[in-house]
Amino acid sequence: MSSLLKILFLVLGIALLGVILWRTDLPQLGTLLSQVSWGFALVLLAYLAASVIDAATWLMTIPTARYTPGWLYHIYNVRIAGEAFNTVMPAASMGGEPVKAILLKRYYDIGFRESAASLIMARTINTIALVIFLAIGFAMMLASDVYSPLYKSIAGAGLVAVAIGTALFFAIQRYRVTSWFGSLLSRSAWFSRLATAIDHLKDIDERFVAFYAGHHGKVIAALFLASVNWVLGAVEIYITMYFIGHPISMVDAWIIEAMTQMLRAGTFFIPASIGVQEGVFLVLGSALTGSAAPGLALAAVRRAREIIWVVWGLVVFYVLKPNTEMLRRNDVPS
Repeated sequence: MSSLLKILFLVLGIALLGVILWRTDLPQLGTLLSQVSWGFALVLLAYLAASVIDAATWLMTIPTARYTPGWLYHIYNVRIAGEAFNTVMPAASMGGEPVKAILLKRYYDIGFRESAASLIMARTINTIALVIFLAIGFAMMLASDVYSPLYKSIAGAGLVAVAIGTALFFAIQRYRVTSWFGSLLSRSAWFSRLATAIDHLKDIDERFVAFYAGHHGKVIAALFLASVNWVLGAVEIYITMYFIGHPISMVDAWIIEAMTQMLRAGTFFIPASIGVQEGVFLVLGSALTGSAAPGLALAAVRRAREIIWVVWGLVVFYVLKPNTEMLRRNDVPS
């Protein structure tokens, strides 16, 4: 049933993309894309910087890692391998996290409890930074006369939903909610066999509290880096729109990126949010330029960049050659 749903959502995304292409002036789209030229190298450079920063954010949550260029290089490789699976798998951008944990264990002797805690903390920090990014983007949208009240209402509702979800996710980690719930279950004979799993959860919870409560400097630094990462996504849009001949302000680039990331988060069940991302670029690009083609050209450049990084990540994955049997069985020892 799960596989059928994945296929269905993928088909829906492709169908949406097909409708978008059908309603677009393809010759004009081709002309705009031809103007990108060497500007695409700048787009790749902006994302390279963002991905390195994301790896540095993650590195700060791993207690046994050292803050050296060598460690950053290794964590970066693990990150892009895992993110390749996060992009193509409809699992709320979490399908590649087991890949990262396996690679950390096999090559860098980082235990699964430590890697699991660090992955969750890095994801939480990135999401908190995203909420800040979205809030600023929403304020910019409210101050603009370009976007309709409908767009502003959707943005506001999405921001509230993401903010509430993020606050709950953080509170569960910071206040040991998982451990408390596990202890409650352990009192029942029905759940006595889960004692080992509950012990794992308690250990991970302790790692959360130790990081959030005992390393305020690291938390602030990681949050700053994660925020820069999101801003670089807006820079990427700014560069692309400039080179296709429809320059926009950094404010509008920020708004487009904020709306894109918000809707991607809400459509995690569609692999790579195919069709949805193109729709956001098309609608907001049309509002700014009066034409559908610039928005779709922006979407095409973003997809091309994503494809390059997915291929690169898969190459790194197969070069490292993790324990694929363990990944297939999802058998993660303690």
